Amino acid sequence: MGQVHPAPDGDPHRSQITERNLSAIWANYHQLGYRRLIYTNTVSVLPESAGLFERAIGAGTRTVRVLLTASDSTTYERLAAREIGSELERELKSSAYKARLLDERVSDDTIRVATDGRSVRDIATEVLRATGWCLFQGC
Repeated sequence: MGQVHPAPDGDPHRSQITERNLSAIWANYHQLGYRRLIYTNTVSVLPESAGLFERAIGAGTRTVRVLLTASDSTTYERLAAREIGSELERELKSSAYKARLLDERVSDDTIRVATDGRSVRDIATEVLRATGWCLFQGC
């Protein structure tokens, strides 16, 4: 939502463009009758992000925070497979920092879903159950 370079004037952290884009996308989905949205961003589960969603989607919106977790070894394997060259070390440091930050600061109502050794389908099913969105048989 905020992956623009260079950062817009007056928005060095790209938070304003992120909020504008989220608001526009939600308006389009909502106009078509959709009532659910999955927003992915590592730190969006932090309590201070609540205002972003209230402003962009509307006050009183039910928000379910889900934090996907992985062990250090799983994180290393995934990043090593994804990153090339000098970016791996930077991504490992960033991931370790964010993991500590999230561990310390997520609210108690955040649902943690472990991803180690699990299929995408299994993880998605757990998330659907946790959010109350499980609408298909076997979920």
